[in-house]
Amino acid sequence: MKSTIQDKAKLVNSVFSKVYNKYDLMNDVMSLGVHRVWKNKFVDWMSPSRESSLIDVASGTGDIAKIFSLRNKNLSMITCAEPNEDMFKKGKNNLANFKNIKWIKSRAESLPVEDNIYDFYSISYGIRNVSDINKTLKEAYRVLKPGGRFMCLEFSKIDNELLNFLYKNYSKFIPTLGKFIAGSSKPYEYLVKSIDAFYNQDQLLELITNNGFTNVEYRNLSNGISAIHSGWKI
Repeated sequence: MKSTIQDKAKLVNSVFSKVYNKYDLMNDVMSLGVHRVWKNKFVDWMSPSRESSLIDVASGTGDIAKIFSLRNKNLSMITCAEPNEDMFKKGKNNLANFKNIKWIKSRAESLPVEDNIYDFYSISYGIRNVSDINKTLKEAYRVLKPGGRFMCLEFSKIDNELLNFLYKNYSKFIPTLGKFIAGSSKPYEYLVKSIDAFYNQDQLLELITNNGFTNVEYRNLSNGISAIHSGWKI
């Protein structure tokens, strides 16, 4: 089990080191820009106040932290946690002008922050890449204040048969697209496989509930291509 966890961590790290420089461009091309709509809907559902604090885990290039900060006139205190060195540097550089955002290089399973200090915990397209999802959810619960909210945006399972058929066929083309734009097909082969192997909406809801969160629910985006899960620490 331990070697499997270490192997996945190495694989994911390698994947992001290969694509970090074209990560945002590739996301725009693959989703036709729709990922930006999904991320805005994600922060819409949070509906944060200016006093709200956020820890954004697996921050990547910092999209969620940026949206959250701008919604609150850059008054919220935000921590971005990113484990991959290249993505960490890219994201930190992208948000260098945001003085209310600090970056820590850390895996989701072991965050170097105190207990009970954040109003929101967000993870966007990162939870399927963690090595230990239960450990990750326990950490999320630990760092949130009582009354704090866990929010997860992730690829999920499509609830429309025709759309699912079209999406599956489009997914076969993604590695070729990745090779053309980012210079390598292998990271995108991993992407397609990781989405296919990940939990469905109800399975993820159950995992979040089993790790202590209450009032857990989800909303589908684009018929379930992505889904937002929400849970509370009471």
